[in-house]
Amino acid sequence: MKKLTLIFMLLAFPVGAIAQTGEEGNTQTADSAQPAAQQLRTDGSTQTASGKMTLRDCMLYALEHSADIQIRQTETADARVDRREAILRAFTPSLSGSTYAYSYFGRNIDPETNTYVNTSSFNNGLSVSSGITLFDGFSAINNLRIAQTSVSMGLSTEIQEEDKVCLATMEAFFNVIYYTSLVQIISEQTDNARSALILATRQEELGSKGHADVVQMQADLSDREYELVSAQNSLQNAIITLKDVMLWPLDEELVLDTDIEKLAPESKPLALEEISANAEAFLPKVSISRGTRDNARLELQTAKWRFLPSLALYGGWSSSYYTYPGDKSYVPTPYFEQLKRNAGEYVQLSLSIPIYGRFDKINTLSRKRNAYRRASLQYDKTLREVESEVRRAMQDRDGAQAALLQAERRSEVQNEAYKLNFKKFDQGLISSIEYQTAAGNYMKARAEQLNAHLQYLLKERVVRYYNGERYIDQQ
Repeated sequence: MKKLTLIFMLLAFPVGAIAQTGEEGNTQTADSAQPAAQQLRTDGSTQTASGKMTLRDCMLYALEHSADIQIRQTETADARVDRREAILRAFTPSLSGSTYAYSYFGRNIDPETNTYVNTSSFNNGLSVSSGITLFDGFSAINNLRIAQTSVSMGLSTEIQEEDKVCLATMEAFFNVIYYTSLVQIISEQTDNARSALILATRQEELGSKGHADVVQMQADLSDREYELVSAQNSLQNAIITLKDVMLWPLDEELVLDTDIEKLAPESKPLALEEISANAEAFLPKVSISRGTRDNARLELQTAKWRFLPSLALYGGWSSSYYTYPGDKSYVPTPYFEQLKRNAGEYVQLSLSIPIYGRFDKINTLSRKRNAYRRASLQYDKTLREVESEVRRAMQDRDGAQAALLQAERRSEVQNEAYKLNFKKFDQGLISSIEYQTAAGNYMKARAEQLNAHLQYLLKERVVRYYNGERYIDQQ
């Protein structure tokens, strides 16, 4: 029963360690930063010279192939199109032109004598018109500002999606590191159990050990071999999960740099207030909520100004040409001369005053006022959530650091106890069950130390992220 519990604890560590950080993936980095996916065009290969993929290499590969990020990029491109359209509507007039041509056959009216004649005629008309809104309650300017804010929100959404992908990649990468190291630990214990079995067999031949001790050591070796197979299967599953997150081809080998020392964080002690301020300034979650509130305020201002009259200026030019192709005695005036002679221009200044529109503007104003209040409350709620998340992240980091120190001390003590018990077992002073218990405790302590180390690395990176350092930029 003890062996089964030990196996479960060893294989269940990463699930509890890493799943706790999934909640932080919903809040991301600064709106002033550029999405990392835009930098991939110039970064070149995402693989190191040694042929092993580091954590950052895996993140870059995942960003480059993520379909969700590409969807966000198309949405940002639409926002840029809306901004260009708002600029043109605010500062440029509309311009349109038209032309027509028709021909009559048979009995028709002579435009010169205004009498019916049996003849054919040809008519051609040209017109050009233009117009521009001079005043519409500043709605064009507000729409331009809304479009600009929407572009910034689109970039923040891209960054938010990128950081979600990076966090998921980092969790999967740490799982692979955990199971890789766990396989190494259990392999060492399997070799030790095999050596202990050989020793117990020799001692049985010499008469210092009984057959029961040898059978017990064989059972211990079988348990270690079973744990090794289970850990190897978990490692393969973790690699498949990482490939799936990265969108790496499942049938291609993924060689990783699993050196934990390279993931050691840089110690930068910061106060809670400083990290909270940086989080409010850089997280895309805050930027998106702030942009939504600002756009709601602009839309409310536009709804207020719509009660005022609107003023627009229009102008145009038109002309026509006609001839009688069936009348040989008729000599038409040249085409361009007729256009010049028949040309006419107009200038129109239009003032539109709203009087009654079934309370549409009042209803719109009420809805926009409610939308602005709702966006303001949501922004305040977001700030409170960010502050709570920062406090929770720092508490988790500090708790993980304390657990790591305790796990390291425990591992050292269990290592010393294992060495002493091995010597006693070699000298025949303890039974195989006592030796097995010491070996199991030592392996469990090493696995817990490994898990605590990875938890601390992950929690520390989350705190650095809230401080304004994106996952992809962390060394």
